[in-house]
Amino acid sequence: PTVGLGTSGNFAVLGGEAVTNTGPTTMGMDLGVWPGSSITGFPPGLVNAPGTTHTTDSVAQLAQSDLTTAYDNAAGRPLNATTTSDLVGLTLPGGVYAGTDKSPLSLSGTLVLDGGGDPSTVFIFQTDSTLITGSSSTVSLINGAQECNVFWQVGSSATLGTGSVFVGNILALTSITVTTGVTVHGRALARTGAVTLDTDTFSAPTCDLTPPTSDSTSPPTSPPTSSVTPPSTSPGGNSDTDLGPDVRRPAYTG
Repeated sequence: PTVGLGTSGNFAVLGGEAVTNTGPTTMGMDLGVWPGSSITGFPPGLVNAPGTTHTTDSVAQLAQSDLTTAYDNAAGRPLNATTTSDLVGLTLPGGVYAGTDKSPLSLSGTLVLDGGGDPSTVFIFQTDSTLITGSSSTVSLINGAQECNVFWQVGSSATLGTGSVFVGNILALTSITVTTGVTVHGRALARTGAVTLDTDTFSAPTCDLTPPTSDSTSPPTSPPTSSVTPPSTSPGGNSDTDLGPDVRRPAYTG
């Protein structure tokens, strides 16, 4: 199943300590902080309808509680496969992925996520450390994969590189830095630290449950590259994997 975000799903950006912005960042979902009280840089940043700003209020507090639940859910999913630390060049089906020993994850180029024709397919990436994407890197979806069903559980902090295109929901324990000119099809949700923005564009992640009528939802990519370790098998022949497959208030229940 997907990872339930609860009311945190109403937010494009949620910080624990602060949210700091430079430049004309735009978003169409909520912006908030709790328990910290500092949101700066709006304007020039814009929170467009139906999004609103929540600074140390009960809405942001509940969203942080729901974020903690979602974070724990994503972190607790058993692995499907171990990947290389740099996800560049991979084409992955739905599943739960991590580097060796849940080491830091990076993306220096393009990562392709393949929905296999099933729009309920879920992708979860786990790291006990950092997530760092390179400048101009891209996460691309094909064959019905949905933006709302991509999750990045980050045990410390995430950094998205300049001019990159990122897909998915970042659930970070500490902080998130979205550098200049990043397009985020998803959310930046930080539990304890700050979210730092600079002339970025956030769009609400799509979640169309209608099966695709064509082979892909993005431009053609290079042939799939196999660079993952097959899932291990526990006694009795069962895979270690628990694979699985976003509506506004009062709670995000996608």
